[in-house]
Amino acid sequence: MLITKHEDFNYGSIKLFCGSSHHELASQVATFLGVELSQREIVKFPNENIFVKLGESVRGKDVFILQTGCPPVSDNILEMLIMIDAVRRGSAARITLVVPYMPYGRSDKKDQPRVPITARLVADLIQTAGADRYITVDLHAGQIQGFFSIPGDEVTSFHLLSEYFLTKRHEMYNPTIVTADLGFAKKGRNFAARLSMPMAFVEKRRTGNDATSEVMTVIGDVQDRDVVIVDDEISTAGSIKNTVAVVKNHGARDVYVSCTHPVFAGPAIERLRALPIKELITTNTVPIPPERMLSNITVLSVAPLLGEVIMRVHDGRSVGELFNE
Repeated sequence: MLITKHEDFNYGSIKLFCGSSHHELASQVATFLGVELSQREIVKFPNENIFVKLGESVRGKDVFILQTGCPPVSDNILEMLIMIDAVRRGSAARITLVVPYMPYGRSDKKDQPRVPITARLVADLIQTAGADRYITVDLHAGQIQGFFSIPGDEVTSFHLLSEYFLTKRHEMYNPTIVTADLGFAKKGRNFAARLSMPMAFVEKRRTGNDATSEVMTVIGDVQDRDVVIVDDEISTAGSIKNTVAVVKNHGARDVYVSCTHPVFAGPAIERLRALPIKELITTNTVPIPPERMLSNITVLSVAPLLGEVIMRVHDGRSVGELFNE
């Protein structure tokens, strides 16, 4: 991936603010851009109201606000909206929200009676608060882009993760890409093509009226092969637990797992710790607290990717060219 830097034009200089969700990633992005993180004060009062004050002028500036959708999710969403409003009222020339992991990305459709489409609500709130653009990484469902009427860039960690596996390929025996469900098959095929590996799928089928009764089987060959299971995110690790079990039952050797978003909610870490996984490769779109890190987890930074996209947005250059698109 070619990374270049260019001088400011079109808008005022870049101002990069971060919320409370992921200061480490924001600092890495600022270092890549060669700028200082802009100062702000965030206070949560005893009545749980959130107060934000900018520590410097943003008048006429090209402002980027980095906030990701990790716990506490509701507080981080509200903090994000308040920061956008503060920057808008400070007369910024343009406001771009950088949200590496989009909150409520799984609530993208009305799949039951009398339920909301919360991903659309979050998009509406971001626009109403005053954001002019957004940047995000690997949405759970591509149609979420259609919930926004403002322009945005959904970038992918595919190249970052696949390049890592290219360096590991010589260590693997007959490696095969496996997707945790058929819904991820297209992206799984991209991994397989990039890495010149064959592919297999894990299929889930219900055996009766009980929604929890499922039979999982492998479509493809994993017998006596190292397996790379790919998915977009790991939340409670239930799907990964079942997928690892089924490929092992079908004769897989070493198992690697790759995902973009390490949400690791609820029992995820306990489940992952108990699994026979050689390595879990993920990114830092969501921070992993030290107490939830495992020795076999490798975290790749998306800071250079986000930094380059920010620079291209600022300069008015193509983001697609970054990936030869």
